[in-house]
Amino acid sequence: MSAFHDKIVLVTGGRSGIGLACANLFAERGARVITAQRGVAEQHETIQTDFADTGATTSLIDQLIEQAGRLDVLVNNAGIMQEATVEEMSLADWEATLRVNLTAPFLLAKHAMPHLKKSSGNIVNVGSIEGLGSNPTHPAYCASKAGLHGLTRAIAVDHGPDGVRCNAVAPGWIDTELNTEFVASQPNAETFMERLAHIHPVGRTGKPQEVASLIAFLASDEAKFITGQIWTIDGGRMSKLSLP
Repeated sequence: MSAFHDKIVLVTGGRSGIGLACANLFAERGARVITAQRGVAEQHETIQTDFADTGATTSLIDQLIEQAGRLDVLVNNAGIMQEATVEEMSLADWEATLRVNLTAPFLLAKHAMPHLKKSSGNIVNVGSIEGLGSNPTHPAYCASKAGLHGLTRAIAVDHGPDGVRCNAVAPGWIDTELNTEFVASQPNAETFMERLAHIHPVGRTGKPQEVASLIAFLASDEAKFITGQIWTIDGGRMSKLSLP
């Protein structure tokens, strides 16, 4: 399939997990993929960027246009999570989370917009089911993802007339490297995985490639009439009520 032949796709946080799965899939479908993160994504072109630095984030789109000449798809995937209650969390940690998870996507969308207008391109933001509900000790992460969902709708409303679409995905538990390491750190990893499977109606956790497939669909011409939507991809977890 070459649905993205000659398209330029920017994936933030493209070195691992959902970001790497996205970069690989877009490349398989014909795109020229450029990733952006602090380190180098060895499988794809890279612009090293620290999204905690608003100046670096602001200059990223200019660097990409100089390197590739245009932009068709922006995938805002990079993010961080810090664990603490609101009582425990420092203002510095709160601001750092929002800077990476919400301000960086805002700045990238802002500076990418003139180029996306030219290409009739689109944005896909990687939100979370924690923008819809909450796990314990995640106030900053939840707030940032809920904000990203709101930003998605606002961009879609404001820039639909410009020919630019914007959607978001809200993944649940996905088997990324970080989650796999977390499971392995549990006293009884096998029992923990059984409990995880039980809370999902499909009976298992998700794969990065499954999220990437949804993102690629939303970025494709097949989704031309879809914008301003938050697509939950969680194996039915948010639909299942807990038992006593």
